Amino acid sequence: MAFGINRDELKNWKQSVENKEIAFLTHYWLDERFPGCKTVTKVGCSDINKLIEWGKQYDLKEEWIDYKEGYPHYDLFGKYELEIMEKENLLEQLKRFRPLK
Repeated sequence: MAFGINRDELKNWKQSVENKEIAFLTHYWLDERFPGCKTVTKVGCSDINKLIEWGKQYDLKEEWIDYKEGYPHYDLFGKYELEIMEKENLLEQLKRFRPLK
C-alpha cells in the first residue's frame, strides 16, 4: 500500500507513464516480505521495450516488471533503490521519505 504521496503526484506519474516517459514515483511502502524496506520507487513506462532497455543498464530483469496495476513498472527498494536513484540524480525524491547516509 502506498503512503505519503498525494493524488496529483500519482496522477502526474501515471500521465508520464502513459506518455511513454521513464517516470519515477517514490512513496512509503510496507510489505512483510521485505523487512527493513520502508520505501519503494516505481519506475514506469508504457513503452515496454524502452522500460526494458532502461532496466538493463541497472541489471534489472525483464521478468521483474510489474504489469498488474495497468502501468508497467519496476519496483525499486533497498540497495537497488538507493543506488539507482543516486545514479539518476533523484536522491531528493528519496530523501523526502527517509534519511540517507
